[in-house]
Amino acid sequence: MSARLEICNAAVPNARRGSSRVLGQHRCPKTRPARKGAPHTPGWPSGPGATRFLSVSVQVGARRRIPDEAPPFSAFLTDTFGRRHRYLRISLTEKCNLRCQYCMPEDGVKLTPRGQLLTTEEVLTLARLFVSEGVQKIRLTGGEPLIRPDILDIVAELRKLEGLKTIAVTTNGVNLARLLPGLKRAGLDLLNVSLDSLVPSRFEFIVRRKGFHKVMEGIEKAIEMGYNPVKVNCVVMRGLNEDELLDFVALTEKKPLEVRFIEYMPFDGNKWNFKKMVSYQEMLDRIRQQWPGLEPVPGEEADTAKTFKVPGFRGQVGFITSMSDHFCGSCNRLRVTADGNLKVCLFGNAEVSLRDCLRSGATDEELLQIIGAAVGRKKKQHAGMFSISQMKNRPMILIGG
Repeated sequence: MSARLEICNAAVPNARRGSSRVLGQHRCPKTRPARKGAPHTPGWPSGPGATRFLSVSVQVGARRRIPDEAPPFSAFLTDTFGRRHRYLRISLTEKCNLRCQYCMPEDGVKLTPRGQLLTTEEVLTLARLFVSEGVQKIRLTGGEPLIRPDILDIVAELRKLEGLKTIAVTTNGVNLARLLPGLKRAGLDLLNVSLDSLVPSRFEFIVRRKGFHKVMEGIEKAIEMGYNPVKVNCVVMRGLNEDELLDFVALTEKKPLEVRFIEYMPFDGNKWNFKKMVSYQEMLDRIRQQWPGLEPVPGEEADTAKTFKVPGFRGQVGFITSMSDHFCGSCNRLRVTADGNLKVCLFGNAEVSLRDCLRSGATDEELLQIIGAAVGRKKKQHAGMFSISQMKNRPMILIGG
């Protein structure tokens, strides 16, 4: 291999190609001809094709032990706090057919030129690389992922990846009823549908567009096609929709839904302030006044939602408590934006351009070096709601949620 050095934007705050936010450059590391895996570290497996791995340990009482045949996990996707990142969220587009108040600034956003967005092959190349290192779940987001014309092809190709257990989509639901049969055939496992009001006029006020009945049709179609549960994401905002909490919970009585109430989060242009945020505890108390028997549902360690169920109801409810009770300690998520930047934290403003490295001819090893360095810099937790509200970050629509 030649001694060339690849130039990519990496590990700098807000590194978006074509904007004033590109603050620096990073040189992809050299690779050695005899190696195809990661560089050898004493104590780790080595040799041609070897990759650094971490063994999975399990808790037994007060002691930790390494199972004799524990599956390995890549050190490139393990941060300095031991968090293993098995979940990748890929934004397929910055465009959306709605204009939700909490997601997009009222005056819109400057979209990245099409040539600077990830192509289908680049999306799949990155997905293959992350899955080969241990990612087990990929969620496709946006913008609105279902307006991307190659969405069915992307899902079908992801389905072929050995080791990928779950393919999920988060959608606003407007195009869902029409596309869901094809998505299911392609291999889509899980669905999250955004719905912030059950009142059509209020829905239109929040999203600044029509489409309520199409969203409801999409949810019904998902239930009809056997998705269980269908997750419904509701961003709760004081003065807008907090009075609908009980109506949303009532939806779970006879339908296999998991309604997820999301605390209002600060992002560029969404006019967040503390008074608009309805905390998890306030929501929970209000729901328990109506259903005192509401009981917690056990979840996985890396779950973002605190989940509850009304006894006898078919579905359940969850709370995403990013602001009032963060879950950073068990975070296993990484994000790739539509323009190819890696974000290791939703609320952090440091980004690494994987797109630039791909287009400069970087090898898998070079990409993994960049990814591993970014993951290694992931902080223990976000800075808190007040600091986040003052921090320069992308609008939600340019991140992908």
